[in-house]
Amino acid sequence: MDYYLAAFKKYAVFTGRANRAEYWYFVLFNFIAYIVISIVSALIDDKYNALRSLYSLIVLLPSIGVAIRRMHDINKSGWWILIGLIPLIGWIWAIVLYATKSDNGSNDYGPASTPETATVPPAAPQAPTFDVQ
Repeated sequence: MDYYLAAFKKYAVFTGRANRAEYWYFVLFNFIAYIVISIVSALIDDKYNALRSLYSLIVLLPSIGVAIRRMHDINKSGWWILIGLIPLIGWIWAIVLYATKSDNGSNDYGPASTPETATVPPAAPQAPTFDVQ
């Protein structure tokens, strides 16, 4: 839920980086909220879908912002979010890009400040084992 709220706090920030968790948790909570709003809309017999339209307008800028920051995290221009507009194959390519692992360290769009891109220390060496026959 923190990632969802963080995207709203940075609703018009199109610079910087967003790791996979930030992007995908935003997508998840956005989807859940849309389902809940759709159910409420159906229960109150909202003929013109005013609730869904209002929610869509509210999340428009945060969605674009987090998507652009996600592209920056894999060292791509924010314009790559438009790849999803290509019929049939575009949205598949977009999902692959959004699921791509973050760049380690700094890139053209800023420093890596997320735990996802931190280097993991190597495991302790194991003692050799000998087969006794």
